[in-house]
Amino acid sequence: MATFEEDYARSLSDPDGFWGDAAEEISWSKKWDRVLDADNLPFSRWFVGGELNTCYNCLDRHVEEGHGDRLALIYDSPMTGQVKKYSYAELTDLVARFAGGLADLGIGKGDRVIIYMPMVPEAAIAMLACARIGAIHSVVFGGFAAKELATRIDDSKPVAIIAGSCGLEPGRIVEYKPLLDEAIEIATHKPTNCVVLQRPEVTASLIAGRDVDWADLMQAASPVACVPVKATDPLYILYTSGTTGVPKGVVRDNGGHAVALKWSMKHVYNIDPGDVFWAASDVGWVVGHSYIVYAPLLQGSTTILFEGKPVGTPDAGTFWRVIQDHKVKSLFTAPTAFRAIKQQDPEGKLIGDYDLSHFEILFLAGERADPDTIVWAQEKLQVPVLDHWWQTETGWSIGANCSGYGIKPVKLGSPTLPVPGYDIRIINEEDGKTEMKPGEIGVIAVKLPLPPGSLPTLWHNDEGFLKAYMADIPGYYKTGDAGYRDEDGYLFIMARTDDIINVAGHRLSTGGMEEVLAGHKDVAECAVIGAKDQLKGQIPMGFVVLNAGVDRDPDEIRKELVTLVRQKIGPVAAFKEAMIVGRLPKTRSGKILRAIMRKIADGEEYKAPATIDDPAILTEISEVLKQAGYPKGE
Repeated sequence: MATFEEDYARSLSDPDGFWGDAAEEISWSKKWDRVLDADNLPFSRWFVGGELNTCYNCLDRHVEEGHGDRLALIYDSPMTGQVKKYSYAELTDLVARFAGGLADLGIGKGDRVIIYMPMVPEAAIAMLACARIGAIHSVVFGGFAAKELATRIDDSKPVAIIAGSCGLEPGRIVEYKPLLDEAIEIATHKPTNCVVLQRPEVTASLIAGRDVDWADLMQAASPVACVPVKATDPLYILYTSGTTGVPKGVVRDNGGHAVALKWSMKHVYNIDPGDVFWAASDVGWVVGHSYIVYAPLLQGSTTILFEGKPVGTPDAGTFWRVIQDHKVKSLFTAPTAFRAIKQQDPEGKLIGDYDLSHFEILFLAGERADPDTIVWAQEKLQVPVLDHWWQTETGWSIGANCSGYGIKPVKLGSPTLPVPGYDIRIINEEDGKTEMKPGEIGVIAVKLPLPPGSLPTLWHNDEGFLKAYMADIPGYYKTGDAGYRDEDGYLFIMARTDDIINVAGHRLSTGGMEEVLAGHKDVAECAVIGAKDQLKGQIPMGFVVLNAGVDRDPDEIRKELVTLVRQKIGPVAAFKEAMIVGRLPKTRSGKILRAIMRKIADGEEYKAPATIDDPAILTEISEVLKQAGYPKGE
């Protein structure tokens, strides 16, 4: 095996050779004519002329190679108390039959199908069944608001929607069918059919002539074979809300996606066929697409689909139970999950109740992994804790400590180095072209062409693709993140570009201040925003959630936090506000909604995003700000 440095250099100097070799790991019904077509940048296409089927590569191939008895999927649900295990042979049969049922409804190659499901095995089965017949799936987070679902129906124009009757949250049941019916009513486009999985907790009422019961569909269906599609045909559309609030349909192709994800399982995560890999995410997010469903199955490993939360189902030890029970080799989750566990069990006492001897590496991504959380996890779990950085648009890591080559020294706050295929540059935001020196913060951009697996465009919106990602820095993909590289080439992602604040002419990273606050012994998690200030333009404002059991004087803690920031970042930060809150507003995937918090502090109009975990938290933040005299002038 080549070294990381050799592979990285080759991926940039000879992408055709590098990715052509990687593509030999995938089964093709027709080999490609060209590995990379970059004749029309910023649009590029991978494996042009090639044909394959992603579902075949995930399932049938392993069965045909004699691995049908190997575990493919483990469903673990503390919400229902169920654990179900599926071998590759069993999962292949279920997917082939459900695909046959979809074909019986007249669904075929190129048709769009929206999947609106909770975290149950049938969600993965539905995705793979669409891939099997060449239909393009678009997963919408289960329980998403009707209006948001309607905009996705109108944009993707699905012939069918596959839904669960309900989702389960701690202490409540969320009925999906009324939301689905309302969304179809609002939408201009009307799907022909809805396939409904009836869960025991709620039986949804079906509309005659349109709705089909999942169980009835399966009973009547016969298994169908995989349909070859072009490498450049879409596998799925995944909507990302974007900063404007208008959903952008990120397109993922079949060929580049399969090649990049299969390559990443060994090289980034060091997962071999038969290893147990757990991405504690949701199929509604890109992490769920890439690393619950597709990548582990492409690699022939075992994937875990978990219906629960890091805390409260039943306690902060649930992750350790899953790792023990299923002999998980690597866990990939958001830093937010670990901050929640740490907040509930600061000493990590529950870890001692479980046998984690099979556990080798923890991977974090989704939000910046603050050094304090990483150090806590390293000390308590005694395994390497590796941050890595990627986006819905890229579909897999842009920067990582590629453990398949051997783990490089960890630098706290850094996802380590650019991953092969990504030519990363730090660009001056002022002029949009000059490269910054090591240690200087700028806009993080990727020199085109993007590697396989990254978005080729947005669904029916080339203009939006150019405007959102390509126009500001010609010849580059603009990530929307700000950061720097140090003298060793290590990447540091400091904030979204919107979160770099201007304090009296000094450009400061809110991420740097969050690092300082998170280092305080009593702080479980925090967020820093830049609030409007007449004198300085913007001033930083910190919000902190304390560890469980902290009963010290809040004023004392606030003073300590302000002093810490002044000591570590300096008086230039003008940091004077540290507010103690019960919880922070987040998306369901654990991203803190800093932009909304800033709007509340500034007295601007805002709309609770559809992805918010609990809208009531915004009212709580408003109350805390009001008591502190924000918005100013009110």
